[in-house]
Amino acid sequence: MHSDMLNLSKKEDNDFGKEPRLLYPLLPLRDVVVFPNVVVPLFVGREKSIKALEYAMSLQKEIFLSAQKDAKIDYPSNDDIYLHGTLSTVLQLLKLPDGTVKALIEGKERGKIARFKEQEDFFLVEVDKVETNNKTNLETKALIRSLNLNFIEYAKLNNKIGAEIIAQVTSIEDPLRLADTIAGHLALGVSDKQEILETKNLNLRLERLFEKIGNEIDILRLEQRLRKRVKKQMEKTQKDYYLNEQMRAIHKEMGTQDDFKAELAELEKAIKRKRLSKEAYVRANQEYKKLKLMSPMSAEATVVRNYIDWILSLPWYKKTKDKLNIEEAEKILHNDHFGLEKPKERILEYLSVQSLTKKLRGPILCLVGPPGVGKTSLAKSVANATSRNFVRLSLGGVRDEAEIRGHRRTYIGALPGKIIQFLKKARSNNPVFCLDEVDKMSTDFRGDPSSALLEVLDPEQNSAFNDHYLDLDYDLSDIFFITTANSLHSIPAPLKDRMEIIQLPGYTELEKLEIAKQFLVKKQITLNGLKIENISFTEKAILKIIRHYTREAGVRNLEREISAICRKLARKVATEGKYEKIAVKAQSIRTYLGVTKFNYGRAEEKDTVGLTTGLAWTEAGGELLQTEATIMPGKGSLSLTGKLGEVMQESAQAALSYVRSKARQLQLPDNFYRLIDIHVHVPEGAIPKDGPSAGITLATSIVSALIQKPVHCNIAMTGEITLRGRILAIGGLKEKIIAAHRGGVNKVLIPFENKKDVGDIPKKILKKVEIILVSNMDEVLREALVLEEGETLFLEQKEYQPFCIQDHLKKGSTTSEVIAH
Repeated sequence: MHSDMLNLSKKEDNDFGKEPRLLYPLLPLRDVVVFPNVVVPLFVGREKSIKALEYAMSLQKEIFLSAQKDAKIDYPSNDDIYLHGTLSTVLQLLKLPDGTVKALIEGKERGKIARFKEQEDFFLVEVDKVETNNKTNLETKALIRSLNLNFIEYAKLNNKIGAEIIAQVTSIEDPLRLADTIAGHLALGVSDKQEILETKNLNLRLERLFEKIGNEIDILRLEQRLRKRVKKQMEKTQKDYYLNEQMRAIHKEMGTQDDFKAELAELEKAIKRKRLSKEAYVRANQEYKKLKLMSPMSAEATVVRNYIDWILSLPWYKKTKDKLNIEEAEKILHNDHFGLEKPKERILEYLSVQSLTKKLRGPILCLVGPPGVGKTSLAKSVANATSRNFVRLSLGGVRDEAEIRGHRRTYIGALPGKIIQFLKKARSNNPVFCLDEVDKMSTDFRGDPSSALLEVLDPEQNSAFNDHYLDLDYDLSDIFFITTANSLHSIPAPLKDRMEIIQLPGYTELEKLEIAKQFLVKKQITLNGLKIENISFTEKAILKIIRHYTREAGVRNLEREISAICRKLARKVATEGKYEKIAVKAQSIRTYLGVTKFNYGRAEEKDTVGLTTGLAWTEAGGELLQTEATIMPGKGSLSLTGKLGEVMQESAQAALSYVRSKARQLQLPDNFYRLIDIHVHVPEGAIPKDGPSAGITLATSIVSALIQKPVHCNIAMTGEITLRGRILAIGGLKEKIIAAHRGGVNKVLIPFENKKDVGDIPKKILKKVEIILVSNMDEVLREALVLEEGETLFLEQKEYQPFCIQDHLKKGSTTSEVIAH
């Protein structure tokens, strides 16, 4: 025997007097658990396992078998192998031509791995033999008898176990051997077999085995019932086919088959009359030939007939004639919608190009804006302006890719996708197709509908759109696609790249007023059964509704409030039974709508130290933003309150840094900030605020509080500040100026870089609000702070010389001297 197989001379891991452990080669098994007293054939292919077998054959043919915890692992580590296994003997080893080895192995006794020994070629393990508590009693005998009966029943249900094996097993008298033999023949999982192998107590082992064989019997009985049911269903299908053939023969004798023939003839004429693509024509004829050979009562005939009907119902080459009168189209767009100049301009550009070229791929516009600004209704107006049919598909909540591309015909109840279905509804191949709420699609295990839209919305690909149900190329290039969304961040980047994004900002107060006067009031008076000549709304009344009862980017709530007033007027007319002229004025709005729901910002009435009026942009329009600053004795901290966002907090830090850099010019001590605390607050505290455009407002409030000079109450301002006092451009200028005008402010300071945006502001407002362009914070302070006659804000100084450390070091000064200076 090899030295590794002999008793270890050193008793490192054993107590004195105990039998020393032996080293055995280990063969990890996949999906197999070998029990003692059982002979099993094993096919071994892994190099380590083959070397372990060869090592065992070169000695006493003894080997330790243990199952892997995960059969998928090709190179198991120590932790991947169960510690409990079986000491076995290799009876026969046969090398096969493909390099694998077939081994016949007999399990001898249970064992447990005590320690793994380091070995590169294969596993060597020290094994402790596991003794079984084999005391028998009456319970053991009862378990053996029950186990034998259950095994006989299991073998009858399982066709893989023959009568010889049943006789062999039932003749075993040794309970240990009986348990292991039955466990070896059961179709159990590795974990279940391992549990039986590791159980030391004989009665407990027999009990667990009895429980598991009972479960297997229940499963086999269920499988047997399922097989009988399937067989019965197959017999029924054959019977139905036989009866259908009989009925077909009867119909033929009675002459009723002629109806189906007439239907087929009509279908053939329809295929010939319909103008189809070459591919669709060939496919329709192929399916028609199949249908002719089928029984009219068969399920497959219905599927084929539906498929042909879908091909024939689509508008392959049917198009409406475009109205290319640009002036008339412009008039329709202006009559339907007030404002929205950019979308209208893009649509008119498209019509102009098409009128010149006669052929242009359909554009794909994406209208992005808050709810209620008229995105979907604009798409309808486009259809009216171009004399095209209009269809609208809402994509909100769509999460199945098959909603766009359809199901394959192999599925029961399969249908084309929504794109093809809505084209059938449109009855033309060049409609205005509105894909509503394109940002509300989601993804799950059924696919990603936004990815399916990539082909639909790509002008280079959609001329050959392939629906799963039709399995034919369909040309979508003549369709005018308009998508709508509330936000861009939830639209995938590849899909966004295929669309021309047009932003629709919220309506301004003046635009809402015009929309209400031109559209909403007339619409609601008519809908509520009133007469337009008897009901009127004053401008001030509409403005009061806009300012005090709604806060939105669109006009939906405004329409609801006007509708509420009209309903109350309708009730009054119905109760009194007479029509009379009623003028809805601002004073009577509270009577109809109750207490006001919102307040809008108003300018301060007097000049105040540390209080500056800023301007903010929201989806619902512009707002006045009062910014307060106060100074207290302290240690130089800056407190910011009012639910300010990260960017706005950074703007406040930048503003304070600018003030500190201008301390001497503002006649402040160099270390003024060490002796005080500055608290900046922006009401209203519950509303989140963010953005850089409040930078100059924050700086003005801080300077005003430090030098105790009040800020003009009739001035508002907006602009981003840099550390050097430069003022950068901001967005939403139009809405901000309108908010300033509404709040009674007559002078607004804006960045010089925003000069280009002044043209967007209504002329009516420009006449009443003085706009001052500023490029530096010094200019802002001179305009904003209240100074006495002849007083200057900044000290007259010589030209400022920058202090450069490198220059002083070159002159011979030490670093400490430079810092002291």
